[in-house]
Amino acid sequence: MENKVEFKVYGKYALFTDPLTKIGGEKCSYQIPTYEALKGIISSVYWKPTIVWIIDKVRIMKPIKTQTRSAKPVIYSGGNSLSIYTYLADVEYQVQARFMWNEKRKDLIQDQNENKHFFVAKRMIDRGGRRDIFLGARECQGYVEPCGFGEGEGHYDNIPELAFGLMFHGFDYPDEGKEDGKLIARFWWSQMKKGVIEFPRPEECTIRKLVKPMKAQAIQTVELAKQGLLEGYEEQEVNK
Repeated sequence: MENKVEFKVYGKYALFTDPLTKIGGEKCSYQIPTYEALKGIISSVYWKPTIVWIIDKVRIMKPIKTQTRSAKPVIYSGGNSLSIYTYLADVEYQVQARFMWNEKRKDLIQDQNENKHFFVAKRMIDRGGRRDIFLGARECQGYVEPCGFGEGEGHYDNIPELAFGLMFHGFDYPDEGKEDGKLIARFWWSQMKKGVIEFPRPEECTIRKLVKPMKAQAIQTVELAKQGLLEGYEEQEVNK
């Protein structure tokens, strides 16, 4: 399928949280974006239950810089605590992504129109996304623009290779992953070559951890979709 999209995402701050730093309440960002965070960004740009976004690669355009900021996270028992969060500062990435059909949604087979989803996704990138863009955390506002992957000069273009160790890759959700009734966390050994990070496919990640049992929520397809009219319904949504 010719469903590849390319876009630039940038912002003043980013927080791709390393899970190991959550224990003490003071979050610290990974040096590079995670697969799951980039998938969340393109899903905010355009998403339908018919498709699953796959992130192929990301290009790091600016130097990796960190900045600490004080925060007052809410304590569930009441009140706030004082924490120090470590953010990435002044970030810019080029992303290449594509979509595949969600095999778990057999009720939406009539909506598997490749051209429709491709061109709507392109329009949404041109408009900066359907919903707000966040770079890993809600307080980190991001912005999306169309671009050609590889265009322009990146800060790490001449560095042969950098390794970032074991990193969180993403989640296998019950409504997308192959294992029913489970929420699975994936990990991988990350590396960057000449400024580009190529992500393995979710099924290629061999390091996995069961987070908790979870069942996919039953979704009732709208009557319009049952009549084979979902495409027209969605196009009306886009044009609102």
